[in-house]
Parts: sequence; structure tokens; C-alpha cells
Amino acid sequence: MITLGIEGTAHTLGIGIIEGDRILADVRTVYQPRAGIHPREAAQFLGENMKNSLDSALAGAGLGFKDIDLISFSQGPGLGPCLRTVATGARVLSLHHRIPIIGVNHCVAHIEIGRFLCGFKEPLTLYVSGGNTQILKLEKGAYRIFGETLDIGIGNMLDKFGRETGLMHPAGPKIETLAKKGRNFIELPYVVKGTDLSFSGILTNATEKFRSGKNSIEDLCFSLQETSFSMLTEVTERALAHLELKEVLLTGGVGNNKRLQEMLELMAEEHGAKFGVPGGYCSDNGVMIALLGEIMHKAGVRQSIEDTIVKPRFRTDEVKVSW
Repeated sequence: MITLGIEGTAHTLGIGIIEGDRILADVRTVYQPRAGIHPREAAQFLGENMKNSLDSALAGAGLGFKDIDLISFSQGPGLGPCLRTVATGARVLSLHHRIPIIGVNHCVAHIEIGRFLCGFKEPLTLYVSGGNTQILKLEKGAYRIFGETLDIGIGNMLDKFGRETGLMHPAGPKIETLAKKGRNFIELPYVVKGTDLSFSGILTNATEKFRSGKNSIEDLCFSLQETSFSMLTEVTERALAHLELKEVLLTGGVGNNKRLQEMLELMAEEHGAKFGVPGGYCSDNGVMIALLGEIMHKAGVRQSIEDTIVKPRFRTDEVKVSW
């Protein structure tokens, strides 16, 4: 079975093609905003690059649409204009080429590609991205959330701090680089409530400290990472100890950060648990969309065109897991 996946929830247009456990194509085209992501401009970018990205993926895989058995696309959550652009493209391809279509949850796709690439069966997952920060475990047909952000996702927090300090989007990698040069730890708000977290306070305080001119950007980036990542590690550890699991999975765009990986791996080792991160596939991509679509299709999930309406607020724990 050959599945084509189309990702387009925000800044990345991803086209992935898989056949079983083989990745045949992985094309990513990324929108670079001047400041924050403008939904309409991002959607226009996705539309303008759709044909070339599809052509590139198919050519790289040596395939045509006649070879595709299933089209999968990101149904949500995400920015409405971006989701609608990708969904419209997926529907047109499905109808024109008479290929079955299936819409998938973007967050669950991040988890499933992590499970697949790391060889995990029942991991506790820390999912960290621009709009999402959640600690999850698959239990009784759904991804149960054991903790999450109460306001903004950690990736959003890092990008907002970047905008306030003059760092171009995406700010996360630039903050990681600057943090390595930091030497002085600056105390910032540490907000953990059970297994839930809050990042708005640390963002405001770090921004104010930067504007005061009394602290270097390197020290602030270092302190911002150390504080927020410690929060993430604490809530993940609390859930891990409670559930007594033996696998810890880190996924989502912020999962690319080496310092966060280091902290979580050390914590997992102390609990006798394996730690994994899907190298090269933490960031948004079409392969994860194709993979989840294929998994759902093989589990008997079917959708009509009417079922493919986008869901900008599609929560992870709303997905009925039948696989």
C-alpha cells in the first residue's frame, strides 16, 4: 500500500510518501514569516507551493498518482486558513484521481511516527510544539492527557520571546545556540501545577528583564531554557512515576532541542526507562501524516469527502484510537 501524506497546519508544507515501513519521499517547504505567522499569508504560501512540492515528491519516489492507494492530510489542529488550503488540495486530488482520502490529527501523527521510528509500544509521550505542550499515554482507545500547558505552548513562548528580542522566526534554534554561551543563571518564574504548566509568566518576566538592559541575551536564553525545560522534565517525571512506564518519547518541533533531550534522557535513565526521539522527524512533515493515515486505513477507518471538514481545535484526546 502506497500512501501520500500532506501536512499543512501552519508554516510547513510537507509531502510524504510511504509504502509500509519504507519512506519513499519527504519534501518540506517552509514559510518564513517576517515576524509571527500570519495565517492568510501562510495559507497563500502553502497553496503556491503545493503543485511543485507534490511533483517533487512523486518524481523523487519514481511514482505517479496512478500508484497512490491513499491520500492522507492534516485535518487539525492548526491555523484555519492553512488547514482549509491543504484539505481542499487533498480533496481535489482524491476526487480527480479517484483515490480514497482520510484526514488525521496532526498531534497524534507526531506521536505515531515517534513510536514507529523508536520502536516503542507503550511510551509516555512529551509532545512539545508551537501550539501544543502535552504529556500523553495511549489508554483504552484514546490518548489520555496527564498534563498540559494552561496557556501557550512552549514553542509559541520561545518564538514570542524571540520576536521581542529581535530574533528571526523560528526563534527556538537561535535561542538554543545563544543559550550555550550563557554563563549566569537568572531566576525566572517556574510555574508547575501538578502535571500542568504555564509559560505566559516566564515569557513576560524574561522579556521585561531583556528590556531592562541589565542582562545579556545569552544569559536570558540560557535561563529561559533551563527553567522551562526543567518544568517539562518535572511534569514528565511525575507522570512516569505514577504510571510506572518504561518508555519515554519526546516529539514535536521543540523536541529537536539537544538540551531538552539531554535532561529527559537523564531523567528516564534514573527511572530505568528507555528514552527516544524521532531524529529528523520531530518537526512537521508529510511522512507522519502518511503514516497515521495508513495506520488508520488498515484499522478499518474510512472517510467520505463530507467527513474531511477541517478541525482547527482538534484535541489529541478526541481521537478514537482503534489500532
